[in-house]
Amino acid sequence: MDRENYMDKIDEAFISIQRGEIYHVLISNTEKMIIEKALERSFGNQILAAKILGINRNTIRTKIRKLNIDVHRFKI
Repeated sequence: MDRENYMDKIDEAFISIQRGEIYHVLISNTEKMIIEKALERSFGNQILAAKILGINRNTIRTKIRKLNIDVHRFKI
């Protein structure tokens, strides 16, 4: 997603998301996109994805569960 489309999404969030929840929703969505991109580049290997992102393997696993990311769709 390019910067312009991303900024459009942020503008939409300010309109559609309930006040007081905007920050949480935007951070969660951004975090999910970043983790999914790392999983895509690592073909679903969570340890390698964690290394790409510079976070602990347990951290990425916790975030994958929290954000309901289907790791299997990235495996080859």
